[in-house]
Amino acid sequence: MNIHFSKILIRPIVTEKMTFLQDAQRKYAFEVPVDVNKIDVKSAVEKKFNVKVSKVAISNKKGKMKQMTVKSGGRTIRTSGSSKMKRRAIVTLVEGYTIDLFSV
Repeated sequence: MNIHFSKILIRPIVTEKMTFLQDAQRKYAFEVPVDVNKIDVKSAVEKKFNVKVSKVAISNKKGKMKQMTVKSGGRTIRTSGSSKMKRRAIVTLVEGYTIDLFSV
């Protein structure tokens, strides 16, 4: 795909677990669109942060089912739906490279 890296890397995922993995194993997580692949993620990270990527792992998270009750015109309507599917890419960098996510 020939998409700008700002469309591929939606946002970094900063959690306690990912902060530990950043320090210990040089792994960084990003939320990515559902239709991108590992090659696109690798090239986007390398272009945006000027680093070398050694490995990319992608995991899919299915959206949760949601129940909703709406009152409309005195009637109660119950509907169900689901939240959107999410995709996460965990990028491992070559030794000697780091990404400072808080200065970007």
